[in-house]
Amino acid sequence: MFRICFRSVLSFFVVLLLCNVPAIAAPDGKALFMSNCASCHNPIKESTGPALQNISKTFPNKEWGYKWVRNSAALIAAGDKTAVDIYNKYNKMQMTAFPNLTNEEIDAILKYADDYKAPSAAPKDGAPAAGAETAESHSWLYTVITLSLLLLVVILWRANNSLRRAANEKQDIPNEKEIPLYRSKVMIAMTAIVLFILAGYWLVNGAVNEGRQQNYQPLQPLYYSHKVHAGINQINCLYCHAGAEKSRQAMIPSSNVCMNCHKQINEYTGEAEHPLVTAEGKKINGTEQIQLLYKYAGWDPSKKDYNRDANGNILATPIKWVKIHNLPDHVYFNHAQHVAVGKVQCQQCHGNIEEMDEVFQFAPLSMGWCINCHRQTEVQFTNNNYYSIFTRYHEELKSGKRTKVTEADLGGLECQKCHY
Repeated sequence: MFRICFRSVLSFFVVLLLCNVPAIAAPDGKALFMSNCASCHNPIKESTGPALQNISKTFPNKEWGYKWVRNSAALIAAGDKTAVDIYNKYNKMQMTAFPNLTNEEIDAILKYADDYKAPSAAPKDGAPAAGAETAESHSWLYTVITLSLLLLVVILWRANNSLRRAANEKQDIPNEKEIPLYRSKVMIAMTAIVLFILAGYWLVNGAVNEGRQQNYQPLQPLYYSHKVHAGINQINCLYCHAGAEKSRQAMIPSSNVCMNCHKQINEYTGEAEHPLVTAEGKKINGTEQIQLLYKYAGWDPSKKDYNRDANGNILATPIKWVKIHNLPDHVYFNHAQHVAVGKVQCQQCHGNIEEMDEVFQFAPLSMGWCINCHRQTEVQFTNNNYYSIFTRYHEELKSGKRTKVTEADLGGLECQKCHY
């Protein structure tokens, strides 16, 4: 009787766990958005692309939205009015194709954008910002439920064994000698295998991530807010990083580039609109940082001229910026190749730089991350002389044999492209 009861209870909990599988396995809209969309889109405001909140309401239909996300170029080439209008509105910048996203994953991304609420700027008394997303998901609840059910199974199993042994004693049936779990060969072997697997995972994962610096945010000698300069004041990235579309290096600007503006701008007046705060929460006086810039540049604000030595040389000191994005020495990366030829936006690798005060490394910059980009990035053949020599692909696109060409088709997965 007890065995029947035990099996019934066990079956009930197994069914309960299976019922929770869809909730556990459902696509994570936030994670999908951050890994695929955040470099060009913001849920509630326009960035490189349009704001995604309620964007699905502007689609002709749901199926059109799936086609747009997976291959916008095909819709544009087919002359679809909605697709062409979006393409023209955003300076004829084609959206990256995401052919691997399923309908469920696209729906999850759009739902996340629709449900997104901007966090309040200034929470009080340590309380979380109104409308801010909770830092933790509900996954912990499923973990607690699963562990509780496993514990219940163990308790019922032990109770079943105890009752069986008691019943055997009443019926004068000899019981087998019970071996403690810690002496059981099966348990010892299973524990050793599990520990071996965990140790292997830990070692492999540690080796794979060796040298990666995602989220690296060093302390800089001068507090420079990209949000104030590139975001609020709309200074083009190429004004300071002029080498990004002309050479391999993007170039870190010297202090005289800063002085082109700060000869006239000698104080920070945006405290009310955007107070400057470090990642640790320390308030920064923007005007003091401008004065510190003057010291580096050798500028005397009272004389409105540079300090010079006897030979007329400016007494400037280089700003020792700490490099954030570091690639291994054996990796070749060319900014001009990606920016000028590939038409890759800064945000795709650096994140929403116009929203960062202190810059941090947004992407992992791992080989797998780069290869996936090459697999997914559609080459822009139109008005791009660099790809004019690939006549076969041009002909196949015109004849309809193919709808797109990715960097992988052009040898973007070959080792010698980045390692030679």
